[in-house]
Amino acid sequence: MNLVHSTSSAGDRAVMVTRVSDMQWHAVEDDLTVGRGDAARRPDGRLFISIDAWHGAVFDRIAAAMLADLPTALYAVVDEVDHDSRSAWERAGFAVARREWGYLVPTDPHVSGLGSVRPPSGVTIVPAGQAEEGPLRALDRVIRDEVEATVGWRRMPAEVLPRPAGTTLVDPSKYAVARHSDEYVGLVRVAPLIRQPRIGLIAVRADRHRRGIARALLAHALGSLHRSGVSAAWAEVDEANAAATALFEGIGARRTAGTLELVRR
Repeated sequence: MNLVHSTSSAGDRAVMVTRVSDMQWHAVEDDLTVGRGDAARRPDGRLFISIDAWHGAVFDRIAAAMLADLPTALYAVVDEVDHDSRSAWERAGFAVARREWGYLVPTDPHVSGLGSVRPPSGVTIVPAGQAEEGPLRALDRVIRDEVEATVGWRRMPAEVLPRPAGTTLVDPSKYAVARHSDEYVGLVRVAPLIRQPRIGLIAVRADRHRRGIARALLAHALGSLHRSGVSAAWAEVDEANAAATALFEGIGARRTAGTLELVRR
C-alpha cells in the first residue's frame, strides 16, 4: 500500500521514501531498499519509532517523512555508546528523556553475598509458578498504581509485552512472591530467556518498604537460577532509581550497558 512519497538526492541519485503501511516506511534508491522506518505503540500508549538506514542522509529523509505523518510525542531508544545514532535522532529534534543501565547480575551467593539472606520475620517466599493468580494480579495492580502515583510507570525499565486490554500481568508462572500472613506484599519476575535470564521486575508494596523484602526476593530468584546452572542474570535499572541501583550494585552486579530513551514533543 503506497500512501506517501517523498524524494531527495543522496549523492547523485534520487531516494524515494514511501509510506507502505500505517506504521512502516521504506526508502528506495535505484530500486534498492536503502532504509526502513517503523513505528509501534507500546502498552503504555507511547509511540516509539525506529529507523534503519544505510546513510545519514537517508535516515534524515525517513525521519522527516515519519515526523510529518505521526502525532507527537514520539520516542526512540538508542545504545548510549552509539554516538552516530544519537546524533541522527538529535538532528530530527529528539532529546534525551531518561537513561537505563544494564547490569550483569551474579547468581552465585558467595559472590553476591546473598547466601545468608532470609526473609524478614513473618514473611515467606512463594516460588515461581506456585503463587495464587488472583492475589498475584491484585498485588501487581496495587504496585503499578503506587508507582504511577509517584515516579510514574514510564520511569520503570521498559519490557514491551503484548497484553490484552486492561491486563498487566501476562504469565503468572514467571513470578515469585513474598507473603506476609495471608497477603502478598512483594514480587519478582524472572523471564527464563535462553541466553541469559532477565529480572524484569522486583517490587514491594509501599507500606512494606525498608524491611528487607526486596533483598530476600532477589536472593531467592538468583539462588534458584544458580541451582539450575545459570551463572548470571540480566537487569535494567533507571539511573534515577537510587534504591534499585544500590540494591544491584550492593550484590556485585556489574554495569555493562546503557540505553537512552529519546523524546520529541
